[in-house]
Amino acid sequence: MELFQYPYMQRALIGALIIGLAAPALGIYLVQRKLALIGDGVGHVALTGVGAGLLLNRSPVLVAVAVATAGAITIELVRARGRTSGDLALALLFYGGIAGGVTLVGLSDSTSANLNAYLFGSLTTISPQDLTTIAVLGVAIGVTMLALRPALFAVCHDEEYARVSGLPVRTLNLLLAVATAVTVTIAMRAVGVLLISALMVVPVATAQQVTRGFRSTMAAAMALGLFAAGSGVWVAANADTAPGASVVLMAIASFGVVAVLGAAWRMLRRRRTPAAAPTPEPHEVVLH
Repeated sequence: MELFQYPYMQRALIGALIIGLAAPALGIYLVQRKLALIGDGVGHVALTGVGAGLLLNRSPVLVAVAVATAGAITIELVRARGRTSGDLALALLFYGGIAGGVTLVGLSDSTSANLNAYLFGSLTTISPQDLTTIAVLGVAIGVTMLALRPALFAVCHDEEYARVSGLPVRTLNLLLAVATAVTVTIAMRAVGVLLISALMVVPVATAQQVTRGFRSTMAAAMALGLFAAGSGVWVAANADTAPGASVVLMAIASFGVVAVLGAAWRMLRRRRTPAAAPTPEPHEVVLH
């Protein structure tokens, strides 16, 4: 714990905790819509924004927010109009984003270390300005996902029913696309664009094993994301490992522990519950 007396470790921990709360709050809607991998696609587009920021000598995070938002909105509009399938749209995000990012970073004067910081995360290099950006955007994402939970759940569960009910389906879908782009962009400093989907999806998958309702699943996923972020930074500080990878590994470890405990609990309940007597068929005569 002595390492956390240094300002850079304090900023790393605070940034990770904010992202650990915001990512699962958004990820639960993406899982509901079966778009668990969209974070990877948007992350690759964000990498193009990073390259543009480095090339133009502008803030890579802010440029990445703008580029990723534009890309996410474009793909959502293409998907909604039925011009292409969801899988093809994600493929366009993957390949176009990574190609554009690598090209622009290569044209800039940045070293490979700068690129790796965005690919795999670099929590310990977060500046006070970066932390302010993460805090403002992360809180905005979390508050929005909580405040619009009924409407967003309706859209993700059944778009046709939501449209008949009078909800602005297209606007809500665009809101989710923008929220995904913003979350991916601020989280790339913590876990990197190649690992951000794990922090969005794994806590939700873990919570689904022990909860039933949507509200309880969302609360449990955010708590698990908070735990994975905090414990991952602590492990990285003590074991001298990459913070982003440590955060994701802690999230996956939580999934494994919950899966094993859940399976053991269900097995124990089956052993304790007596088998119900079979119901006789109508034509059967039961002798006493």
